[in-house]
Amino acid sequence: MKILLTGANGFVGAWLAAALLDQGEELLATGSGDCRLPFTDHPLFHYLSMELKDPASIKTTCEGFCPELIIHSGAMSRPDECELNPELAYSVNVNGTRCLLEQAERVKSRFIFLSTDFVFDGLSGPFKEDDQQAPVNYYGQTKYEAEKSVMGYGHDWAIVRTILVYGNPIVPRSYLLSIVEGKLKKGESYSLVNDQFRTPTYVKDLVSGIIAIVNKNAKGIFHLSGEDRMTPYEMGMELAKLKGLDTTLLKAVTAEIFKEPALRPKSTSFMLDKAKNELDYQPHSFNSALREMNGY
Repeated sequence: MKILLTGANGFVGAWLAAALLDQGEELLATGSGDCRLPFTDHPLFHYLSMELKDPASIKTTCEGFCPELIIHSGAMSRPDECELNPELAYSVNVNGTRCLLEQAERVKSRFIFLSTDFVFDGLSGPFKEDDQQAPVNYYGQTKYEAEKSVMGYGHDWAIVRTILVYGNPIVPRSYLLSIVEGKLKKGESYSLVNDQFRTPTYVKDLVSGIIAIVNKNAKGIFHLSGEDRMTPYEMGMELAKLKGLDTTLLKAVTAEIFKEPALRPKSTSFMLDKAKNELDYQPHSFNSALREMNGY
């Protein structure tokens, strides 16, 4: 199958690229700027720079490849950046998705869209796929608007919502756990919020769920996350304990103290019944994923 992947230079995108190549798909990976993926010698791998904020770039890229499936994992995904740059966030996350859908319509390709728990307000839960959406920040609002466009697509589509993804990156980059580890190894203290709850998602679980959607031609909305309800502080503590680092350097703070431009939902977690029943989705526990990541 000919698959076009957006956001391929990103954390999840790189893992998706590896998984798709492993099962023999012809892949056009796209991302902002030069290719940072280690697959350039693979015979089924192609890469093109594509800017989601540029409709002409999207049109040129898609017309030259004619994909049978588009997996749209690219986004402006840092909530604070979206809050501070709303016009750019809308251009990338909403208009970029709509441009991709127009190109998908041209060749009647399948469309899989990666979304977020931030489309919910976090005041209830665990959330089911059809629960009412009510984003509390601009990042969530743009993903909500993009989801509505995907739901209006006239051919096969799927939306994957996920929560706080972690794991070993294929393309070097920092994220919550790597930052915590780096700080503690240097003997530096680090503050983490301890009154916001998530069910963090191991990247291997998320990618396996998306691959199941690809292979089963599954349709509709799917929630893919972990099952352990934790705060960022609790995540950091588990990592520190596992690696024998000084836990006293981690400082628990409230969201009120740890001010950020974008409001975060108080608590997000998912009902995973649909994914388990239709995709055979079985996520790792947080502890077992940490141990696997670190070779324990």
